[in-house]
Amino acid sequence: MTRALYLYGGWPGHRPYDVAEWVLTETKELGLDVDTVNDPYRLEQDLTGYDLIIIGWTQAHTTENLTTRQEDSLLHAVENGTGVAGWHGMAASFRASLRYNQLIGGNCVSHPGGEGVEVPYTVRIVDPAHKVTDRVADFPVASEQYYMHVDPTNHVLAETEFSGEHLPWIAGSRMPVAWVRTWGAGRVFYSSVGHYPKDLQQPDAARLLRQGIAWACR
Repeated sequence: MTRALYLYGGWPGHRPYDVAEWVLTETKELGLDVDTVNDPYRLEQDLTGYDLIIIGWTQAHTTENLTTRQEDSLLHAVENGTGVAGWHGMAASFRASLRYNQLIGGNCVSHPGGEGVEVPYTVRIVDPAHKVTDRVADFPVASEQYYMHVDPTNHVLAETEFSGEHLPWIAGSRMPVAWVRTWGAGRVFYSSVGHYPKDLQQPDAARLLRQGIAWACR
């Protein structure tokens, strides 16, 4: 049985408990044996027995950090084969932890349309041949459109384009939405879609997340 640790909670605006109810149904269908936890300090303990760590946590302040023990434990596990998968708030958490941000491959620095605003945009699949994007079509979203700082070593799977309505000087800029990467022997998957539960639950977004989780497992 594939073992996963699912860390969720934090900022209530992302409705982490509603999302968790749905995510746990998806992981059950994938055959994962999932331990759930609402305390990030669980990351200080040995994580190497897990095949995957799912991060559904969001913190509200950019100054919030991981302890050195949390960083050491997480990065050690991933380097030795434990995968990491998450969405949206995973890149808006622990932003004062440089090692965490390097592991994840990026962080959210802005949502130009505003917090919680349902900005209409399209997620365009740029690598349809990858296992994570298999049978995933381009899909519309009406949610926060994340402006990201991203790692150049990411393998980008999907992107979006900014219209410039809210910040004219970024009109036409293309921004990664979903990517995969490796860290030692571990795999990392991230998708920026998911401010509201309905964003994750639309068919193509759900397939992208489900296949991303499966791909990231050891």
